[in-house]
Amino acid sequence: MMSAPEPSDSPASAESNSTSIPYPSERYAWYVVIILMIVYVFSFVDRQILSLLVDPIKADLGLSDTQISYLGGFTFALFYTFFGIPIARWADSKNRTVLITVGLAVWSFFTMLCGTASRFWTFAFYRMGVGVGEATLSPSAYSIITDMFRPERLAVAISLYSAGIYIGSGLAQVFGGIVIGFAVSATELTVPFVGPVAPWQYVFFAVGFPGLLFTLALLTVREPVRRNRSKSDPSKVIQPPPISEVVAYIRANSRTFLFHNLGIAFTSFVSYGAAYWVPSYLIRVHGLSAQETGIYYGWVVVIFGTAGIVLGGYLADILTQRGKAEAKMQVAMGGALLGVPFSILYPLMPTPTAALLALCPAAFAAAMPLGVAAAAIQQIMPANMRAQGSALYLFVINLIGLGLGPSAVAWCTDYVFQDPNKVNLSLMWVGTFFGLLSAGLLYFGSKHYQSTLSYLEAYNEKQMA
Repeated sequence: MMSAPEPSDSPASAESNSTSIPYPSERYAWYVVIILMIVYVFSFVDRQILSLLVDPIKADLGLSDTQISYLGGFTFALFYTFFGIPIARWADSKNRTVLITVGLAVWSFFTMLCGTASRFWTFAFYRMGVGVGEATLSPSAYSIITDMFRPERLAVAISLYSAGIYIGSGLAQVFGGIVIGFAVSATELTVPFVGPVAPWQYVFFAVGFPGLLFTLALLTVREPVRRNRSKSDPSKVIQPPPISEVVAYIRANSRTFLFHNLGIAFTSFVSYGAAYWVPSYLIRVHGLSAQETGIYYGWVVVIFGTAGIVLGGYLADILTQRGKAEAKMQVAMGGALLGVPFSILYPLMPTPTAALLALCPAAFAAAMPLGVAAAAIQQIMPANMRAQGSALYLFVINLIGLGLGPSAVAWCTDYVFQDPNKVNLSLMWVGTFFGLLSAGLLYFGSKHYQSTLSYLEAYNEKQMA
């Protein structure tokens, strides 16, 4: 089993709104971020692998584009979002590393069960199980990272964790393409205790099982010290407030939260719609095989998506250190706006090579807002509400983005253009309209961000007295 670097016992300056609590060594803190990022990679591999298997699953189970979009989006997102809030209340007071470990085991197991599905409703139930398991991860991970990093390093730390979105989504395509190539060439595929399976079923077993093994690596991560402590009694952790108090805090800063959450929700709407249907676009319109699509498009997402999300966090930290408190919102807005012209460009490319080249800057721009947006929520929430604030944020962006983004593209294809081979036009219209809407909402949100930071400072003084 892998060994972790030891946390440092040396004192360090505390956050301005908490008592003086030593931070762990940077070496250990970055180690934890890498472990959590790898777990996030597993999360997105298991979540997104379905997008590469659309056509064989449709053929075997007799589904339409709209039905399979529900499997990829709505059934997962519904349970991911609704279970996220009660799980986050646990994360604000209980052991977060244990919660993530259990969640990883659950969603990996249900991913493997997807490989046994023989009808729509069975498949939908297993995808719901994947959603419940994954609901444990991000609220807990955001809270852990925020307790381990000083505020001026938070955006890049959370952005590195969030790079798991694009590494995982890309590797789902790459690994899926490789496994499909192997599976198609094999004379007979069998899974222990299950028996003979189709190639697409084999892929679910192949991507789910490694997550079960990686639960052992989480045993090397220690639950960090919480920073939400009373000034009068530093040994006392301030417990999570009632949900009504969380709602009251958000209501008092409603403009910031509304513009931020909806702005990122529509960014996710575009991103999830593209992530789910670009492989089908490359296969249907440009004639690539599933194996070629997985490998080529997968590496585009891994390289350019990761670069976009990490650079976005780095840029936000630089601007924050220069005194721009609303930097995270401005970087998110810039990424959303930058993505619009490429949402128009890549679906209209005449060759697969041109389409893949145009997808490079599209993936880069789409990734920029997501890491800084999560860091922005951590920055404006009280310490004892961080996981709950993250869960509410994830509730909005995933119910809208993941729940409806893939289906919006499918609805355009099935009911507007009424031609599966015009999925590229569906991608173009969804990406353009909702990309512009996202940028506009984030622009207005940045105008209210500073006032929420001032409100938080006064709130913390009152709570820690």
